Amino acid sequence: MAHKKPYLPTKICPVCERPFAWRKKWAKHWDQVIYCSARCRKNKI
Repeated sequence: MAHKKPYLPTKICPVCERPFAWRKKWAKHWDQVIYCSARCRKNKI
């Protein structure tokens, strides 16, 4: 059975204020992930 996406952890991006879900590429450093995308990282406050 495939993994269900609703059970992935989520965070709120401080720039766009939208929720974003865990991604495999963030697995090792999920605690340090703050922004949902490179675009938001560039436009940080």
